[in-house]
Amino acid sequence: MPVPAQDPRHHRIVVVVIQLIVVSVFLLLFGRIVYLQIYQYDIYSPISERNSVRQQIVNPARGLIFDRHGELIVGNEPSFTITITPLNFDMANIPLLAELTHISEEEILQLVQEARTFSRHRESRLLRDVDFRTFSNIQENLWRLPGINHQVEGKRSYPSEARLSHVLGYLAEVTRGEMTASAFYRLGDLVGRSGIERVYEEDLRGNKGTEFVTVNAFGRSLGPFNQGQLDVNPVQGLNLHTTIDVQLQRVAEELLEGKVGGVVALNPQTGGILAIASAPDYDNSRLAGRMDRSYWQAVNADSLTPLFNRAVATLQPPGSTTKPMMGLIGMRLGLITENTTIHCNGGYMRGRFYRCLRRHGDQTIAQAIETSCNTFFYALMDQIVTRHGLNVWTRMMNDFGMGVTSGADLTGEVRGLVPDSTYFNRVFGVRQWGLGDMINLGIGQGAMGTSPLQMAIATAAIANNGNRVKPHIVDRISYPGGDMELIRPEPERIEWINPVQLRAVQMGMRKAVTDGSGRFYANLRDVAVAGKTGTAQNPHGQNHGWFIAYAPFENPEIVIAVLLQNAGFGSISAAPLAGMMFEQYFYGEIRRPHVYRMMLEFEPAPFNPDRN
Repeated sequence: MPVPAQDPRHHRIVVVVIQLIVVSVFLLLFGRIVYLQIYQYDIYSPISERNSVRQQIVNPARGLIFDRHGELIVGNEPSFTITITPLNFDMANIPLLAELTHISEEEILQLVQEARTFSRHRESRLLRDVDFRTFSNIQENLWRLPGINHQVEGKRSYPSEARLSHVLGYLAEVTRGEMTASAFYRLGDLVGRSGIERVYEEDLRGNKGTEFVTVNAFGRSLGPFNQGQLDVNPVQGLNLHTTIDVQLQRVAEELLEGKVGGVVALNPQTGGILAIASAPDYDNSRLAGRMDRSYWQAVNADSLTPLFNRAVATLQPPGSTTKPMMGLIGMRLGLITENTTIHCNGGYMRGRFYRCLRRHGDQTIAQAIETSCNTFFYALMDQIVTRHGLNVWTRMMNDFGMGVTSGADLTGEVRGLVPDSTYFNRVFGVRQWGLGDMINLGIGQGAMGTSPLQMAIATAAIANNGNRVKPHIVDRISYPGGDMELIRPEPERIEWINPVQLRAVQMGMRKAVTDGSGRFYANLRDVAVAGKTGTAQNPHGQNHGWFIAYAPFENPEIVIAVLLQNAGFGSISAAPLAGMMFEQYFYGEIRRPHVYRMMLEFEPAPFNPDRN
């Protein structure tokens, strides 16, 4: 059967239709491209860039910290960090990551899940402060680990001879609550947890920067995006210049080794803290970078509580170190003058016999301070509370900085305990306490609790002729460009202190060092020292030793307050330590090495944390 001939017109129509279809599809695709590239550019361009450009946060270097002579006491050193962007990370690579970092798969899984919870899209720290070998392993295998990256950060270093652990404090990773409260912090950021690292956190932390990096399909960096023109450089934190004297601090720390107690040395004119130490303490360097967890657990489990700053937070009876303040209160209230004598026959009878150390005979206020006559101050306290009431005495003791917080730029400070009638009513019950509970307060015993910091403030008020200073660690903050912010709070005048009466107390403290219980170790040959020893009764063990002092006598530059718990008489425990610190401060060296060795080897009675 013959095949019918095809119509040429039909063939041409088919070709035209096919051509129209091809052109239409081309025009449609072209139009779509134009639409996306031009009209939808603002929407899709950022998405496209996110697929090829990674935005990374650049953490700033934390501010440096210096002592009063410009010596660096806290710096920064390089630290290697492994980071993760959870969205790009394949969970099947956890075994490989564990192998390269020598960390268990369980711990790696937990860290990855924490990062995913924080943000699937944002880069977070996975491992901080890894060693160089681990860092190199990760760097060499980045092509096998999409979503994993690395960066060099800084961690705290401590180059000085003194530890200054309670002064400086330590850093720790931010909590979820802190991240919620502040947009500044991200997962893995470090924040000041105690000491001036915490108090001055906002000054020290600096401002974060941003950099944009071109990455390939594996998430590996190919270099800066757009030649780094969009990058924002981080700004280093501000530097702190403290009032601390590192060499004086070193002496205090060395002599406190193996003991329990606290020491504060400050400038009585400005309140600048020259040294402040608590024993036992801890090693800041082991808490820098990635925290040594075993060490941290050991520190927290230690029954001697190394994290507890006894220089500002302990509450111990001050003993006879309050007698100079007692004398000033008695003279202000008109109960005695600088010439009034009270006879000591070995004690004071008021309902019962309150024993003195020995029979002192007739005593003026200056003599009673020199000999530490308990009888004088039992009698004086009796008159104060009988004629004026306990609360008057409490308020006047508060004026010296006892029983109140000082507002120092330190963490952990407590207000102490100087009881008033409200306190006794709460503790013993209304009308369930009386004169017997108050007389002991006259010699710094009974329901009293103070810290070395508070005793240093009170001593400074006597040394500087009646001004209560506000203690502080930081003297100034330095800004880029050389500008400085001074931190020098003005002392507060104690208006009721009389210069003539104050002189009698000062002379008593001077005689306590030249002829009294402080003469053995605190009396320097070339520098006039005034002070007062104290031995606080401890019903649960050996007594606590106290010593407060200032020098030079006529133009004081330094006040020292020392507390050694379970160390016995203050004259042979606390006073020698202060004497060595005076030598270091005034001479720049220790001139009685035998006393220094004696204090290094001095062993107080064992400390019982359940009873002290």
